[in-house]
Amino acid sequence: MTAIADRVSLNERVEAALETVRPHLRVDGGDVELVEVTDDMHVKIRWMGMCESCSMSGMTLRAGIQEAIQSKIPEIMGVEAVN
Repeated sequence: MTAIADRVSLNERVEAALETVRPHLRVDGGDVELVEVTDDMHVKIRWMGMCESCSMSGMTLRAGIQEAIQSKIPEIMGVEAVN
């Protein structure tokens, strides 16, 4: 695989992991968007909708999103929100 194909595949795998938590976010009017996967294997996400101002977003990031991503893609080192 080329580096570009590897990056596309990694992004697709992260998106698939995000799909597992999206239904829980959408119940409360929120969502999450993949911004990028960095070269040092950190995922950057953007909160959307009600998640932007939710007081539970930090816990959701660690216990929901990061756990979902790292359980499917163990090489991911961490997840952070850009907003």
